[in-house]
Amino acid sequence: MAKYIEQYQGGLREVVAATDGGGSDANKIPQLDANGRLKEAMLPTGIGAEVKIILASEALSAGNFVNIWDDVGTLKVRKADASADKPAHGYVLAAVNQDENATVFCDGINDQLSGLTGGPKMFLSAATPGAATGTPPSDSGDIVQVLGTRLSATELAFVPDMTTIKLA
Repeated sequence: MAKYIEQYQGGLREVVAATDGGGSDANKIPQLDANGRLKEAMLPTGIGAEVKIILASEALSAGNFVNIWDDVGTLKVRKADASADKPAHGYVLAAVNQDENATVFCDGINDQLSGLTGGPKMFLSAATPGAATGTPPSDSGDIVQVLGTRLSATELAFVPDMTTIKLA
């Protein structure tokens, strides 16, 4: 936990650096995260990744590609799934329990993956909900959606093609 000294009522006091952003962190010096970066919530609007806070309708793991859907007028997020006609609209970088808010990234680099092979073009998986694969789905009823480009075994540049093809 980073701390600094500030002037206070004619003296000095120790203050804990801001870690999450928001009103309680106003006028504080920001602290970088474990990757040496500022958290998205600390950046001005329009700077950084496009994110949306959406209620998760199921448990999500860090790195899952997610589908945004309308549950009787309430937007929710769930694992994207090529076998269930649930295209990917974004991804999450942190695990989230069911009925908790998820920070959904709508673009950028998903660096919470493992074991990516094939490519460089990556597709939404029909075998594992929320995952990417180097092989396009091929079963009847599956959707084929390009998620983006594999940068390494753990990173994918998410630039989804929202034009999906449903296989006959």
